[in-house]
Amino acid sequence: MLPLCGCGFAPMYGGGAGESVSQKLDLVDVSNIPERTGQMLRLSLETQLHAAGAPAAELYALNVNYSIGVGGIGVQQDTATTRNRFTATANWTLSPIGNPGAPLTSGTAATEDAANIIDQQYFALTLETDTVNQQLADQIAAQITAQVAAYFKSHPNA
Repeated sequence: MLPLCGCGFAPMYGGGAGESVSQKLDLVDVSNIPERTGQMLRLSLETQLHAAGAPAAELYALNVNYSIGVGGIGVQQDTATTRNRFTATANWTLSPIGNPGAPLTSGTAATEDAANIIDQQYFALTLETDTVNQQLADQIAAQITAQVAAYFKSHPNA
């Protein structure tokens, strides 16, 4: 660990200035995101942003537009699909609460996952799709959290 100190390495979330980043993340309110997949993303964001639990006060609003596209990638000769690719995209904006017209920063997060659909009964396919949707939400939330943390790290007085 000692050689990392000389190269300018500093932890993002902990120690020194990193503590203020974690404290700033606790001040972010995640706005409602429509549909069930949006609810999954919102819960994942709240879990990752609010490491110390629910915030006592909120100074920033995080607005997210979230969509998931599904396309068949395992197509047989009889046109039956055997595998689906899920592509999730989120565009987000961080603004001061009460002033959404003056965003502090914004960004995009994207990820992909896939699921087999060969001869699955409806409940099994639904369960697998829910699992994939949760994995997508967790990955998107991690990207957004890292991007927001990077903003707070580079703008400590925001």
